[in-house]
Amino acid sequence: MPELSAPPTTEPVAIDRSERPGRVSLLLLLAGLLVGAAVGLSFVANEQAQPLILGLLALLAMAGVFSLFAFAIGAIQLTGQGARNDVTKAIVDAAPDSVIAVEDGTRPIYANAAYLQLAGSDSFSNLRLVERVFVGSPEVSEAVYRLAQAAREGRSRSEEVRMAPPPAGAADREFAWYRIAVRPLALARPLALWSVADVTHERERQENVFQELQHAIDYLDHAPAGFLSVDPRGAIVYMNATLASWLGHDLAQVGSGGLRLSEILTAEVGDVLVAGNGVAGEVRTDVFDLDLRRRNGHPLPARIYHRVAYGQDGRPGASRTLVLNLRGGEGADEPAAEAESRFARFFNTSPIAVATLGPDGRMVRANASFARLFGTLPRTGDGSEAGPAVRDFVTERDRATLDGALRLAAEGRGDVAPVEIGVAAPGNRSARIWLSPEIRAGGDGQRPHGQGPHGQGPHETVILYALDTTAQHQLQQQINQAQKMEMVGQLAGGIAHDFNNVLQAIIGYSDLLLASHRPADPAFQDIMQIKQNANRAASLVRQLLAFSRRQTLRPEVIHLGEALSDLTLLLKRLLGERVELDLKHGRDLWTVKADVNQFEQVIVNLAVNARDAMPGGGRLLIRTSNVTAEAAARLALTGMVPLDYVLVEVTDTGEGMPPDVMEKIFEPFFTTKEVNKGTGLGLSTVFGIVKQSGGYIEVKSTVGEGTVFGIYLPRHEPTPEEIAPPLPPPPPTPDPETRKGGAETPARPAPKPPTPQDLTGRGTILLVEDEDPVRAVNGRALTARGYTVLEAASGLEALQIIAEREEPVDLVVSDVVMPEMDGPTLLRELRKRHPDLKVIFVSGYAEDAFRKNLPEGEEFNFLPKPFSLKQLVETVKTTISA
Repeated sequence: MPELSAPPTTEPVAIDRSERPGRVSLLLLLAGLLVGAAVGLSFVANEQAQPLILGLLALLAMAGVFSLFAFAIGAIQLTGQGARNDVTKAIVDAAPDSVIAVEDGTRPIYANAAYLQLAGSDSFSNLRLVERVFVGSPEVSEAVYRLAQAAREGRSRSEEVRMAPPPAGAADREFAWYRIAVRPLALARPLALWSVADVTHERERQENVFQELQHAIDYLDHAPAGFLSVDPRGAIVYMNATLASWLGHDLAQVGSGGLRLSEILTAEVGDVLVAGNGVAGEVRTDVFDLDLRRRNGHPLPARIYHRVAYGQDGRPGASRTLVLNLRGGEGADEPAAEAESRFARFFNTSPIAVATLGPDGRMVRANASFARLFGTLPRTGDGSEAGPAVRDFVTERDRATLDGALRLAAEGRGDVAPVEIGVAAPGNRSARIWLSPEIRAGGDGQRPHGQGPHGQGPHETVILYALDTTAQHQLQQQINQAQKMEMVGQLAGGIAHDFNNVLQAIIGYSDLLLASHRPADPAFQDIMQIKQNANRAASLVRQLLAFSRRQTLRPEVIHLGEALSDLTLLLKRLLGERVELDLKHGRDLWTVKADVNQFEQVIVNLAVNARDAMPGGGRLLIRTSNVTAEAAARLALTGMVPLDYVLVEVTDTGEGMPPDVMEKIFEPFFTTKEVNKGTGLGLSTVFGIVKQSGGYIEVKSTVGEGTVFGIYLPRHEPTPEEIAPPLPPPPPTPDPETRKGGAETPARPAPKPPTPQDLTGRGTILLVEDEDPVRAVNGRALTARGYTVLEAASGLEALQIIAEREEPVDLVVSDVVMPEMDGPTLLRELRKRHPDLKVIFVSGYAEDAFRKNLPEGEEFNFLPKPFSLKQLVETVKTTISA
């Protein structure tokens, strides 16, 4: 039987018409010229035509010779396939990717064999462009449209499409993936090169890898152990389904920022697991037995293997944490192992810092609370690897004390006194440490001892317990500071009271001497100097009383923005040219109730201190704002009541203050200025005025950057009388001195010249004063004005005088602070017999300091010490005439 041969298969061959064909018109033109030349020569005589014919033949012969030489050296090639030596074209012709070149977007000029097979074409007559080959679903059409648009605009672009079914060249498959690309060719003609690559196998490999990854994740999700990964910020970036099921969490929340480590662990343990730096390139694995927190709040006993890799900068990366469920004895089959696991959980979750130390003071094990307190990493080793020494985490000044206590504990002493230490980690923290030897019961119940490294005696493992006492020490310091300030205030108030009586006598006798001397007398100026210095001393006394919060205040409802604006000119003069003043007022500021004069004194004192702190110039910023009760509750100011406040911040760019100076700035007579540059009462006065006004003061300072004083004054709630509309003001009159920027400010009518005041009077006055000089000078002044003056050195003596008199007195002028019986007690006794008796109290303390000791609604007049004799006489006459 003859063997049948297979029919010959015709492989597609690349087609090309990129080279331009020869022009027939040029050939006809050349033939016409030759014919014309022959015809023209026929009309010429033979003798004349012979040279011309020879010349033409010579010209044609020379052209032929030159063409042969050009062909020989390759300068001229004959058109045709056999004449081409294009290696690049051969590579493209045999390329596995389909390639087609299109001119003007519609005319194909080249297509390799792969493209002809893909398009099912064999010539230019039935060759389809890419837009015609890839026709199918809307996704494919949109991708091809984007490519065609890029070709028209001369841009490169690439798209991947899925064809189902594929083009004719891959009809044996159900679908195929293609990567279609287009790019312009840098030629004189507008050409675009399209390429089509079959990437089905590549896609299949990707899908296989993805499927394998899905299988691996599925295996991990349903493993009998839990697994999670935590980033350095404490967010759980991955958790398998097993652990999510144990904890009762929705797996969809994990990895989207919806679940954090603090939700499945206590904050103390969770912070330690993600905090701290390690050795560059280190991979650390710690084992913890602890209780995880389920979603319903119930604990889940677990053992975790926490693995963290540290980068070259020492910072931790995302963890790889394995979790074993110990509920019901899983992972701890034997009772001893289960008990050990339970103890480990208690150890790691204890709020008390606990660590096991070797005899040399190096850490063997440390729980999370220890790591959080001392700023280190927890240790879960068995002692085979020496850890850092605990003394490295203690401040230098306390290391010797800790070493001594550790030595006693390592020798087996169980009565080691607790040690107060400072923690070397940032934050100025402190702790109280207890040290005790670890007692391990042996077979005979005795503690096993080990010989010390130098033969000094038995050395044992030491258990360290530590409590964070930072907050306690801070509170104690605040209490001590408050008590110290209170005692200093009481001392200052007592001194000011006694000193006020001395100044009262000096000022009073100075007034008597001035009344008996004319201004032309030589002694008049000396007496004036005595009175002026007495008034200056009285100003210092007022500052002491302000610090002790016993100063006389006249509170009124004020708007701090307006009060500060009125101070602007004064502050600019005080600050000078080198200090820039900047005022920023908050919007819709609440009103406060304070003494406007004292408030101005507060701002002036702070401004002067800021100026002195900026000798080279700087900027002083005074800013106001409202502080709600919620915001005030978050402030760490001792004793601050959560109310609405108005904040005044005074910020300078000066030298700043170190912490040791900040602790003393409000103490009276404390100053860092040179001698005769300040009394040391400026800030103590500020402190007292703010406290007496019901406010609080906060200080923040950084050396080299500046200081910020924050003054919080309580918001004033207006009464119905204050809400009522005020009476219309009188019509304004122009005042040239109050013009600002060309606008006239309403001013009050100019006051009339004062008329001489008659200060004489009639009546009986009982003068009660325990200081003899003060009582004598006041009595002389009132007697000289026509009054009958009865003098008493105490409250009991005043009651005796009233009892012996048949007629009541017209007025009682009494000091407040007196021995045996004070002024308020005297007033209550006098009211029993004379309910309508008029009373004037004189005192260096504030009126509010003793009003609380009087019955509700009690009426009296008040004259603050020290006062002039004229002020005394005016007050007496006004009270008697009322």
